[in-house]
Amino acid sequence: MNVVMHGGDGVLILTVDPRKIVLDFKDEGPGIENVELALQEGYTTAAPEYREMGFGAGMGLPNIKKNADSLKIHSGKGNGTHLEISITVREMS
Repeated sequence: MNVVMHGGDGVLILTVDPRKIVLDFKDEGPGIENVELALQEGYTTAAPEYREMGFGAGMGLPNIKKNADSLKIHSGKGNGTHLEISITVREMS
């Protein structure tokens, strides 16, 4: 949702193989000024109109971090954002 709300133009590349799933997001938005703060539960920069629709609870990045095997964030004020999320595929028993 952050790509939609903040990102302007963006690209998602999804790679799936038998061992892992990788989601690679790149956008041309304003960037994340403070990545450490953005990873804290409850922190949001969502505008009121998005919050009224139920978004902007400040759980997106914290939940990705909790559930992914790897999360890499490259961002900075005025530089857009690049997220690389990797999830290892485990065999079901």
